Amino acid sequence: MSTNNPRSANGALRRKYKARFRAMAAPCGICKGRLGPIHYDEPSDSAHPLSFVIDEIRPISKYKLFGYESREAAAQDWENLQPAHRCCNAAKGAK
Repeated sequence: MSTNNPRSANGALRRKYKARFRAMAAPCGICKGRLGPIHYDEPSDSAHPLSFVIDEIRPISKYKLFGYESREAAAQDWENLQPAHRCCNAAKGAK
C-alpha cells in the first residue's frame, strides 16, 4: 500500500524511532522543556497540546535544500528528528 505521507512510508522505522524517543524521555527539542515534560503516555493520536510527536528539524517540504534525495529520506533520518510537544511542533510549522 503506497502513501503520500513520507512520515509513514516506512512505518516500522517510524515506530522504532518513536519507541526510542519514549525510552529516552527527552525534553521537547523545540521549547527545550520550558512548557514542561512531554506527555509520552498520551495516545499517539492525542490532541493534548503536550502529547508526543516527532518533529523534523529540517522541514521535509524543503528536503532538497538540505541535500536529501527525497521527502521520505528527510522524514526517516534519525539526525533530522527530535521529540516535541504537539503544540510546539504545530507552532513551528515548516520553519
